Amino acid sequence: MRVRRCAIVTIEPRERLAFDLALVVEGGTGLHSVVEWAASAPHVDEEIVLTLEEVALLGQLSPSRWSDFEELASVHSRDVLESLVHKRLLVVEAEKESVREQILRDTHWRPASAAMHYASRWRGIDTQLMEREFKEYAQSSVLAQLGPPPPPVRERVPAEQRTALPPAEPTPFDALLLKRVTCRNYDRSRELALADFSSVLFRTFGARAVVETAPGVRLLKKGVPSAGGLHPTEAYLLVQRVEGVAPGLYHYHPVDHALEPIRALSADEATELARRFVAAQAYFVDAHVMVIPASRFRRNFWKYRNHAKAYRALTLDVGYLSHTIYLSATELGLAAFITAAINEIDIEEAFGLDPLEEGPLAVCGFGIRAAERKEVEFDPLHAVWPD
Repeated sequence: MRVRRCAIVTIEPRERLAFDLALVVEGGTGLHSVVEWAASAPHVDEEIVLTLEEVALLGQLSPSRWSDFEELASVHSRDVLESLVHKRLLVVEAEKESVREQILRDTHWRPASAAMHYASRWRGIDTQLMEREFKEYAQSSVLAQLGPPPPPVRERVPAEQRTALPPAEPTPFDALLLKRVTCRNYDRSRELALADFSSVLFRTFGARAVVETAPGVRLLKKGVPSAGGLHPTEAYLLVQRVEGVAPGLYHYHPVDHALEPIRALSADEATELARRFVAAQAYFVDAHVMVIPASRFRRNFWKYRNHAKAYRALTLDVGYLSHTIYLSATELGLAAFITAAINEIDIEEAFGLDPLEEGPLAVCGFGIRAAERKEVEFDPLHAVWPD
């Protein structure tokens, strides 16, 4: 068989405490430090612990040239080579892992961006449980546990050296911005009007024009900017309560301004998926619509191949899109949210996304704000909740 090293792998030396009863017998505490080598590779959805011998050999193997395994075994340790194959860092030609790893190569990821992206994805995380565990661990105020935070503003000069600017003349846009408050209270008793649902989607994700700048190269004109006019970030939807739209999973077609059904859901199934998507943040679960901005990495990296700024451009896309959802919803008297605390892997599996080529960076949502505030919302100007 022929093998080669995977294209992208990061290795981190870590130290952990371990217990050894033999050390207690010798009169010690039993605790000792162990250094481990933790490897992460985007085509493998788990962290891999390596031996020092495996780390050393991995650095000697080519990621670009296929080599005969027996020839390598005549020069290097067969046991170490077999272990690296088993751990999927040395991939075998034409087998499943090499096919997956080839997709990663063909998508033109920058290694540092790929390592960061895949290492930060969650599955099955319950943030409410984490919060309870933190409170039990801290057993005191957050301030006492974490210390004082940095000041809200970095002041570079004394106040008397600042140049005061004239106040902005108030406009209707200022009133809209004042009412842009993240919602944690949604009205489960009402359906979102289809016209409002449609408007928010079109204003945020809809294509106003498709322009062919070169044979086969089509760019989109939308209401938000995007690097190179590529607009690689598209909307996947979890619909719970929208007039005339059955609960389920959908993809929004930005050119046709239409929904593409992926899977129908019962009301209970939709609620359970919503909870899983936002890592059990209960105050977002009741949003009438969840919008998952999913980045098509291959479309962005097609132009910006192995580019130091390509992944950053994708995160900017999500920022533009999420705030347009906020403003579009607020103008219609609706409410919105965005969260980065999400279970990316659960979302990918629900929508059938291949994380090597397409994946979520956040979850947004919008709907009708409840008449009663049960969950705390940050509204210091009382623009939404008058006191």
